[in-house]
Amino acid sequence: MTQQSFLSVASKFKAVFLDSYGVLKNYNGLIEGVPDTINFLRKSGIAIRVLTNDASRSQQQQAEGFYKLGLTSIESHEIVTSGMMARQYLQHKILDGKIAYLGTENSAEYILQSGLEHIAIRDVQFDAIDDISAFVFLDDEGFDWNSDINKTVNLLRRKNIPVIVANSDKLYPVSRNDVSVATGGIAKLVENMLTKKFIHFGKPDSQMFMYAFDELNQFGNFSKNEILMVGDTLHTDILGGNKFGVKTTLVLTGNTRADNAETQIDSSGIIPDFICQSIVT
Repeated sequence: MTQQSFLSVASKFKAVFLDSYGVLKNYNGLIEGVPDTINFLRKSGIAIRVLTNDASRSQQQQAEGFYKLGLTSIESHEIVTSGMMARQYLQHKILDGKIAYLGTENSAEYILQSGLEHIAIRDVQFDAIDDISAFVFLDDEGFDWNSDINKTVNLLRRKNIPVIVANSDKLYPVSRNDVSVATGGIAKLVENMLTKKFIHFGKPDSQMFMYAFDELNQFGNFSKNEILMVGDTLHTDILGGNKFGVKTTLVLTGNTRADNAETQIDSSGIIPDFICQSIVT
């Protein structure tokens, strides 16, 4: 598939959904030239929404993070996170008891604002688990990878409760050639070991796309064929956009590299409508 100019592709649409990590920023910080692209889109009258599987921070914290990196024009309402979707589920479905979690206290404070008590897996005592009513995989930091993952497995063997995965990403790049295991990767490991089915939020599932679509249409009249989803990962961004029925653009500034993009597309069967080197060119 031939690479195209992102600006020429984006100009054909009324709205652009952008992944965050690997599209706007990477392990080096903000990708050079991104603010100019965002300004071009705005001057062209193209609406922008950022769809991220980062469940560790609120919309406001995400916007503040962009601001510190030098991207000052992204507003908090323009950001949709997988954590928002997980929080909505917990608020409506888990009405009593404690919510146990694996992750950081910061991510717990944001997502578990349902009025229920939450408890880190490290603090769970197996002789006092009767009131634990759900478990949430929140973040890939804030816990001991050996003892706390083992403890998670044993809690979920002992008690049959809903298990929510707030971030479905299995890995994320930490350098040009290396990756780190993300929350979704840990959850998938535990899911396979226990032969159970967890409740996953974030791309490629449609909740975030539907939320962004509905919210966008509060400010105008947008159809799916007028929206472009832009991401760096075939199995989340591109698959999610394809399933939701919007056009998709794969960029090569994150999880998918130029030297293996065609191979990954062929082997996965996940086909983007466009391929661009980045959103800058």
